[in-house]
Amino acid sequence: MDFTHENTFARDFIPPMTTITSGIGLEVLPDLFCLPIQIVNVCFVGDPKETNEFVLVDAGMPDCADVIMNAARERFGQNCKAKAIILTHGHFDHVGSLIELAEAWDVSVYAHRLEMPYVTGKENYPPADSTVDKGLIAKISPMFPNHGIDAGRWVQPLPADGTIHELSGWRWLHTGGHTPGHISLFRDKDRALIAGDAFVTVKQESLYKVITQKQEINGPPKYFTTDWEAARESVRHLDALKPSVAITGHGLPLVGEKLSYELHRLAEQFDEIAIPEKGRYLH
Repeated sequence: MDFTHENTFARDFIPPMTTITSGIGLEVLPDLFCLPIQIVNVCFVGDPKETNEFVLVDAGMPDCADVIMNAARERFGQNCKAKAIILTHGHFDHVGSLIELAEAWDVSVYAHRLEMPYVTGKENYPPADSTVDKGLIAKISPMFPNHGIDAGRWVQPLPADGTIHELSGWRWLHTGGHTPGHISLFRDKDRALIAGDAFVTVKQESLYKVITQKQEINGPPKYFTTDWEAARESVRHLDALKPSVAITGHGLPLVGEKLSYELHRLAEQFDEIAIPEKGRYLH
């Protein structure tokens, strides 16, 4: 196996950003572990008391493969085994270490069929829109990579029936808007939700709030969201599921009554809370 693959984002300029929670993992449920890496979260699904196997949801920032693999060994043991990597979508901060991890673990990578062009190198995402918010991250967002990556032989479309063989009890939901093929993951038995960027629990456009991780529910990151009608419907769909716990792509997890109240408020007031007053993708 060749481990000399050049990092897909090696030539990109990615402004150095992090949070006060970076590297501090949080066990949300016995089999659901959230690991913040700089400005984004990855999730490990699997109970280390029962198995050394796990599924990884999203692949973090560029050059973070070692951090993710070390976290897996710390949680599941030195002989741990990844069963699959599932992508909520293909933006740079969610696939930054994907190819390195797929090569090291030699596992299947799953993405929605509408996301496949962006993770097979065939298409690029629309560029970020700096006009959506006054926050510093929004202003510098055009510097973020928007190109697709080629995950090669590892990536394949998610099964059309909503199931995932390697993730028993969970189903994937198409929650488009932030990207065409964005998905979330939901487990009916305990109403656990991995939302990706369908909604987030931090104002992702503000550098100060990202660094401090001030918790406040918001729609998807504005600067990369291209279909606001679909984004609104996705949030309403997730609210209707009445999740008991939610891990989002950015920000701290939300649970219980606070999650129920805040997510319902977002669904009811999505236009006021989430949609920017101006922006190139509003229409």
